[in-house]
Amino acid sequence: MAKLAVFFPGIGYTVDKPLMYYSRKLAVAYGYEIILLPYQGFPENVKGNPDKMVQSYELALAYSIDALATVNWNMYDEILFVAKSVGTIVAATLADQSVYKDRIRLVLYTPLIQTFQFDFNDAIVFTGSNDPWVGDEHQRILDLCYKRSIRCEVFDGANHSLETGQTDVDLEYMKRVMAQIEEFLHKTI
Repeated sequence: MAKLAVFFPGIGYTVDKPLMYYSRKLAVAYGYEIILLPYQGFPENVKGNPDKMVQSYELALAYSIDALATVNWNMYDEILFVAKSVGTIVAATLADQSVYKDRIRLVLYTPLIQTFQFDFNDAIVFTGSNDPWVGDEHQRILDLCYKRSIRCEVFDGANHSLETGQTDVDLEYMKRVMAQIEEFLHKTI
């Protein structure tokens, strides 16, 4: 069975940061081919600025569409989108628009509320209770996950990087996330 994993980073959370790095190692261990989308060139001071957020999304989406234009999606039995922050919106957009939607599964790290305006199938969500990028919309994300039967884990005191500032807690959270990712990868569509 041919499997592909595409990694959609965030604005400052690149494909080399811990969540993406260890997810990639797991995907490789489970036989996925890997495509990394290291987009860049985002405007500065995006948080709290709706216009810059839209600009960042559009930049990441255009880059992703261009970078993935030559992929022969039909050859893959299973497609995994691993996404972080603004990348979750891009991944959800592409999953929603894909004719192979039934083959796409999503790992969504600290998704933004806009991610849930798109229709996608099988997903798992990880978010922090102190995520300043989500703020007051935190409960809405939980409610949307519940309504759509999407598995969602909230990490107490964790920020937008799923970190608390306490190394021992952060490492424990990382272990919990990766255990759930491994379980998610282990099940098939």
